[in-house]
Order: sequence, then C-alpha cells, then structure tokens
Amino acid sequence: MYYRCAIVCFLGAVLACGCGRRDKEISPLLSAIMNDSVSMAYDRPGDSVPDDGCVRLRTRTKLPLSKLFNDINPQHIEVARRDGIIPVDSPDKAWTQGRGLVKIESNRYYFVDELTHSYPYLKPHAAALLAEIGRRFHDTLQARGGGDYRPKVTSVLRTPLTVGRLRRVNRNASQESAHQYATTFDLSYSKFICDDAASTRRTFEDLKNLLAEIVADLRSEGRCLVKHERKQACFHITSIAPADSIFGNIQYE
Repeated sequence: MYYRCAIVCFLGAVLACGCGRRDKEISPLLSAIMNDSVSMAYDRPGDSVPDDGCVRLRTRTKLPLSKLFNDINPQHIEVARRDGIIPVDSPDKAWTQGRGLVKIESNRYYFVDELTHSYPYLKPHAAALLAEIGRRFHDTLQARGGGDYRPKVTSVLRTPLTVGRLRRVNRNASQESAHQYATTFDLSYSKFICDDAASTRRTFEDLKNLLAEIVADLRSEGRCLVKHERKQACFHITSIAPADSIFGNIQYE
C-alpha cells in the first residue's frame, strides 16, 4: 500500500509542477502499477473441454519434462540480469525502466490470463519469443490435423512488491525472481484456451507435449532458458537476447 501511494503522490507531483512530463508521456508501466491493474483482453469460450471424442496428437516429446527443461533459477537470474531491466522498486524506476517495454495482450496465438501478481510487460526480445511460441504452436497444430487452442500466459513482469505478495500465498515462490527483469514469462501446461469446442478436439496432455516440443525447439536454437515447474504447472521461460545464444541442439530422446 505504501508503494502504491508513493507512486500516486509521485505522479501527482509530476503533473502538478508541469515540468515537461506531460500526461500522454507517462510510462505505461508506471500507469499500470499506479492503477494496480492489467489488461485481461479478449473473449474466449473457456479453457476446459470434454475429453471424450478427442483425436490424439502426434508429438516428438519423449523425455520427462523435468529432465527436458531443467535450467535452474540461478541460470535464469544470470541471463535476466544481463538482458533485462533493473527491477522496479520505486516510481522513478517504473518511469525509466518502463520505457521501451512491450505490453503483451491476448491475441490469436496466446491468451494473457488474469494477472494477480504481475504486469503484462516484457523486453522486446522476450515479447518476440512469446509471439514466436504462439505462432509455432498454432501452425504446428494445424499442420497435424487441426484444433483451435491457444497457450495461456500466467505470469509476466513482477516487482519486488508483487514478489512479496506472491510469497505470502505461495511459499515456493523465489524471492530472487527472474520475472523482475522483464525477460521472463510463465506458460501453463495444464490448461489451454479452447476457442472452438466444435473443432478437432485434443487432450490437454497432448497439447502440453506439443507446447513442450515447440519450447524445446526454441531452447535448442539458443532463444531461451526453460524450467519445468511442477507445483505451478507451467513452463518458466527466460528469453535470451539474440547476441547471447548459449545452447546447441538438445535431444528429444
């Protein structure tokens, strides 16, 4: 509450003094934090469909996901610090670090869930990675027989304040989070958005394996680090800036 009030006071003082920071120039991130709200964008029918009548989906994922995606938190933090923003722990940093970030919103290729402990902003290379995952997921699904599903984004940019809030309800949440650097996002592997239940039905298990295949390919291309999170049922993904690719190919079996 103190943090939020400090931002409101800071913004009010800036606007009152007329010192060159006009309302239309306010950092979107500062505005989002001040309002403590995020865009929930776009209608969707739901993320649950009956399992009966599902058509099995061919995927290449063979290894257990915990073995396939085992990049540990210190690795994510190292890359995030190098390629990301300075964590936003003050109104001034919300102003300066928010510039140049990309706001992510639900679209044809992925759905941004209701974000209770994060804000929908990423560095451009991380936003591009998320878009690429969504496009590849969609195109591969269509190439293998169809289905109208999107991955769900469940967490994006966090601040020290939201990390503290999250730790109060989830003791497994890390105090030193890569999410604070605008390079990292979580994709659910247990739930997917079904845009048309009348189209080819797929099990969420097959969709999980397809998403894992797409993410594994991008990891092998040196685009990201990935951790398989069991308790949160998500892929914790940290984007690597283009000049910093560090992985060669990985094997599926």
